[in-house]
Amino acid sequence: MIELIVRISSGIPGLDKLVGGGGGSFAENTVTLVYGPPKVGKSVFSYQFAFEGLRNNEPCLYISTDYGLKDIERNIANFGWNLDEYIENESFYFIDAISTIAGVEVESKPNYFLSSVHNPTDIMVKLGMAMRQIISKSPRFRSVLDSLTTLMAFNDEVLIVRVLTVYIMRIKESGGTAIVTYTEGSASSKVENMLKAIVDNIIHLDGENLTIEAMIGGGKVKGQYDITPKGIVVD
Repeated sequence: MIELIVRISSGIPGLDKLVGGGGGSFAENTVTLVYGPPKVGKSVFSYQFAFEGLRNNEPCLYISTDYGLKDIERNIANFGWNLDEYIENESFYFIDAISTIAGVEVESKPNYFLSSVHNPTDIMVKLGMAMRQIISKSPRFRSVLDSLTTLMAFNDEVLIVRVLTVYIMRIKESGGTAIVTYTEGSASSKVENMLKAIVDNIIHLDGENLTIEAMIGGGKVKGQYDITPKGIVVD
């Protein structure tokens, strides 16, 4: 049977083969929750997903609640990838929700939006502003929200679930494909179940195994992975 689902590449060696036999991982226009304990590669996963899109001329809207733009550039450069070209040509859009808390001075750019983890409503306003620019350039794009954990640390957990619902609605209505990250156990089990119920796909990382718990058009599968100098690689 011919698979009618259009899948896009994850940018993670081995994952596309594990999920879709090599034809991409994520169904286009879906939202994936990537979760697990701390320090298992959730942000690295985000970097690879975002950079793969940029390399394929898909703009990326990146919402960061943990790192400012300079830190993200440095983190990504550690794996040999350079964001400068994509920041310069305005295909990488960045909502910085942490620098105001850290008191870091930032440089104004058309594709840079300053917000705050204290103000999820403002983050959604900046999301709308950035998306208007992106969809005027491309009918398809990627987005990353890294991470929900920090937003929940500064706000009511149920409020952040509502914010995530709005984020998902806006991304999907505009033709985007997104991943969101969350640190396992940082919210109540009730909230974790709510998060899992509103996304399309669920991937769990534990430091050794990557488990596809839910994926549109696919079943539950597991593969071992390593975080290498070139990012996450699934065996």
